[in-house]
Amino acid sequence: MSESFNFAATPHIHFGVGKRHELEKVIASFGRRVLLVTGAASFEASGYGQLLLDNLQAQFELRRVRVSGEPSPQLVDQAVAGYAGWLPDCVVAIGGGSVIDAAKAIAGLLPSGASVMEYLEGVGRGSIYNGPSTPFIALPTTAGTGGETSKNAVLSVVGKNGFKKSFRHDLLVARVIILDPELSLGCPPDVTAACGMDALTQLLESYLSSDASPITDALALSGLAHVRESLIPAVEQGDNLEARSGMLYASSISGLTLANAGLGSVHGLASPLGAFFPIPHGVVCGTLVSAAARQNISLLEAMNPLHPALYKYANAGRLMLDDQQLSDKAARTGLLDLLDEWTERLAIARLSAFGISAADIPHITAHASGGMKTNPVQLTDIQAQALLVSRL
Repeated sequence: MSESFNFAATPHIHFGVGKRHELEKVIASFGRRVLLVTGAASFEASGYGQLLLDNLQAQFELRRVRVSGEPSPQLVDQAVAGYAGWLPDCVVAIGGGSVIDAAKAIAGLLPSGASVMEYLEGVGRGSIYNGPSTPFIALPTTAGTGGETSKNAVLSVVGKNGFKKSFRHDLLVARVIILDPELSLGCPPDVTAACGMDALTQLLESYLSSDASPITDALALSGLAHVRESLIPAVEQGDNLEARSGMLYASSISGLTLANAGLGSVHGLASPLGAFFPIPHGVVCGTLVSAAARQNISLLEAMNPLHPALYKYANAGRLMLDDQQLSDKAARTGLLDLLDEWTERLAIARLSAFGISAADIPHITAHASGGMKTNPVQLTDIQAQALLVSRL
C-alpha cells in the first residue's frame, strides 16, 4: 500500500426501505423554511410523493421549484432570484438526477444571490466560489447519475451552440442523503434502464480510470456486483424492491467513485452529445458503454498486452459474469458480450434516433471533455469519431 490518494468526505447517508420518514426530523435540525425542488409532474404522480408533500406542508413553511427536463442556468438563476430574499433554512431535492443537480446549484447560490454563470466551468465568468451554501438534503427517485453523492451540479443549454457544464465545489455536497428504494418504484422501465446503464458506465469507467485508487476500486466493484444482480430485474420487474435497492446503492456508489476517480471516453463524449442534441444522458451511456469498452480493450492490447487496465477489464468481467475461473481473455470477451446483450435487451436507442448523423461527429468530438483525460487509453480524434460512428 505505497500508493497515495485523496478521497473526498461523504455526507450522512440514510439507506433503506422507509427511510424517507426520517426527512421531517432531518429538516427540523436545520430550521423551518424549506425550499423543495421536484420534477414537474412525477412527484405528484407518486403516492409516496404526495404523502411526503402533505407532511412537509403541515409541518414547515414550504416553497417549491419544479424542474422539467435538463436543468439550465436560467432555471437556477430564476429560482435563486425568487427565493434568495426569503433565504430558506434548507433545500430539499426529491427527484431524479436533473432535480438533484438543479437543487444543488440553487442551494449553493441562495446565500449570495449570485448567478451560476459566475462559476460555471468553461462558459462562466471564472469567479472563485467560496460559499456559503444553504444546507442541502437529497432524496433520489431514480438510480443513475449518483448526483446525490457528488459535488457537481451539471447544467445544460441544449442546441447547436449549447453546452453541458458543471458548477462544482465541495461545499455543494449534500449534508444528508436519504436513499429509500420505495421512492424509485414508480420509475418507468425505459428510464430505469437508461439510468441503470448510466450507473453501470460510471462504475466501470471510474474503475478503469487512470486516477483510480484502492478505495475507489473497492467501491466500484461493490457497485458493479449490485448492478449484476439488480439491473435487469429492476427494469423487467419494476415492483422488485430488492432490485430497486441494489440499483439505488450502485448509483450512489457510482457518484462517489466518479467524484474521486474520474470517468472515461463515454462521459467525455456525453457532455457535447447532451449539449448539442436532446438525448438523455443515460441513453448516451447505455448506447456507448459496450462500444467504448471494446475500443479501449482493442487499443490496449495493441499497445501493451500487459497493461494494468487489461487486467482490470478482465477482473470486471469475472465479477459481472460471476465466474472467477475465467481466463483474462475469456473474461474480457464475456464482459463485452454481456454489455452487448444488455444494450439490446434494454432497447437502448442508437445515436441516430436523436437526429445525430455522421456529419455531426467532428463537431461533437471537438468538444469532448472531462473523462477523455482519465480514459485508460488516450483516444485520437479519429478514434473518438469511430466510437460514435459505431453507434449511429
